[in-house]
Amino acid sequence: MISAEIKNVSLKFETDPSNFSSNNIDVGTLAMLSAVDFLPSDKVLDMGCGYGVVGILAAKLIGQESVTMCDISESAVKQAKINAELNGVPNIDIKVSDGFSEIPDNDFTLILSNPPYHADFSVPKHFIEVGFKKLAVGGKMIMVTKRLDWYKNKLTSVLGGVMVREINGYYVFISEKRGERVRKKEKPVNKLSKKLQKKQRGV
Repeated sequence: MISAEIKNVSLKFETDPSNFSSNNIDVGTLAMLSAVDFLPSDKVLDMGCGYGVVGILAAKLIGQESVTMCDISESAVKQAKINAELNGVPNIDIKVSDGFSEIPDNDFTLILSNPPYHADFSVPKHFIEVGFKKLAVGGKMIMVTKRLDWYKNKLTSVLGGVMVREINGYYVFISEKRGERVRKKEKPVNKLSKKLQKKQRGV
C-alpha cells in the first residue's frame, strides 16, 4: 500500500508488481502534478492512467463526474478502479482504451499523460496528434518525460507552442489549444484591401 499527500489531499493506492512504479509514486508524475492547477470547471482526461494517481487526485479536487481515466492495460484499469473505490471516488469513468480509441469526447480542458519515454515515439505521437482533436479550444495538454527536443518540437508543431518546465530531472510540457478565428478572418480582410488598392490606383 502506498500512502501520499498531494496538493493537500491524502491518498492511498494498492498496487500490483506488474504496475508501472508499483513501489512508490513516480517522480515524473509528481513533477507533472506540481505544475497543474485543477479548476472546478475542468474536464480531465488521465491518459495512460496506470493505477490511478493523476485521475483520482483530480476527482478528489474537482469531482469524479469531471474525470475520465484510461489505459491500454486491463490490469492497470482494474487496479485503478480498486483505488478509486479506496479513495472514495468510485464513479470515475475508467476504461481500457488503446490510445483514444474508446474516448469519444472532444471537449477536455486538460489531458495529462506520462507516456512511455523508453519506447519509440509512436505512442506519444498518437497522444499528441489525436489529443489535439480531443481538447476544447483553450484546453491544455500536459505531458512529462525525460526527453526534451522531440516533445518540444512535436507539441509546438501540433498545438502552436509549448511551455517547458524542468522539475526534479523531468521536463513538464504544457501546450494550449488555440482558436483559429484570427487565421480565418485574415483572408477576407486581405482580399478587401487588395480591391481598395486597385481602386486607389484607378485600375
